[in-house]
This record gives sequence, structure tokens and C-alpha cells, in this order.
Amino acid sequence: MSGTLLAFDFGTKSIGVAIGQRITGTARALTALKAQDGTPEWKRIENLLKEWQPEAVIVGLPLNMDGTEQLLTARARNFANKIHGRFGAKVILHDERLSTVEARAGLFERGGFRALDKGSVDSASAVIILESYFELHP
Repeated sequence: MSGTLLAFDFGTKSIGVAIGQRITGTARALTALKAQDGTPEWKRIENLLKEWQPEAVIVGLPLNMDGTEQLLTARARNFANKIHGRFGAKVILHDERLSTVEARAGLFERGGFRALDKGSVDSASAVIILESYFELHP
């Protein structure tokens, strides 16, 4: 096992991507992929999987604060299923409540409003999703 995991913060216009190592429990932002109504450029995802060869892919599962599903939940599940179906990757869904809020706060702290562009927030959210996964599954 490589110990490398790739994480996605699914969105309909932008999908944040982060890479992390199980051994250190840390992650870093890679990029944000443009999406057309939730459909990414699948070739870019294929390239990321080939480049990083993760042992698993973590996809953030957007839920309401009370744990119920929202409109985006089914779309994130579908995105995760497509990654598994197209590429044979092991995909794990992970609760992402508050990841975007936390990402915005952290970016603002470091760089003010300039740091809050959509791609930065989405990739920072993917980092938070992956690091919270590592905390629960060391």
C-alpha cells in the first residue's frame, strides 16, 4: 500500500483536489478542476490518478448539519460512483460538513479576501476533507 490518498471536494462548477499521505496524516491542495454542471473533464481526473496512484480516493459527502442529505449529496455519490466505475479506483465517501466554512476561514486568515477565489477554497476544502478522514482513520 502506498499510503497516498487523493481527495475531491465535489461541486457543480468546481471540484477541489488534494493529495495526502496516511503516514503523516497531512494533505496539500493540488488544484481545482472546472466542471460543467457537475461534470468534470474526466481526462484530468484520469491523469491525476495515473500520476499519484492513490490507494484510495476520498470524496467529500455534503450533508446538512443534522446529518440529512441535501440536493448535492446524490450528485457527489454519483461522482464517486463514476470514479470507481471508470477507473476502478477504491472510493470512500467522507462527511464533509463545515469543510468549506473552515477552508474560507483559514484562507482569509492567511491572505484576506484575495485568497478567497473559488479554486483556492475548493482545493483547501479537499485538504480539510482528507485530513479529517486521516483523523478518523489513522
